[in-house]
Amino acid sequence: MTLPTFAEFAAEARTHGFDEVLERSWAPDTELATHSHPFDARALVVQGRMWLTEGGQTRQLGPGDRFEIARDVPHDERYGPEGATYWVARRN
Repeated sequence: MTLPTFAEFAAEARTHGFDEVLERSWAPDTELATHSHPFDARALVVQGRMWLTEGGQTRQLGPGDRFEIARDVPHDERYGPEGATYWVARRN
């Protein structure tokens, strides 16, 4: 699988109304308890592994996997032993 470049990811996100695009990197074994965000998010995992729990369902995500979370939706995040990096577009 060939991943888009960061510039390609950002350009596509902006065509869908996302106004902020950034790279997030997480340290190994980081766990974020239930929280929410005041923005819609669309992301692409580019390195490592993470587990995203939303609505009682947990998904394991790795390079090439995408996920979306609507604003104010409670979720948990857990990152693998090598940490993880994803690109995220936010609609504020």
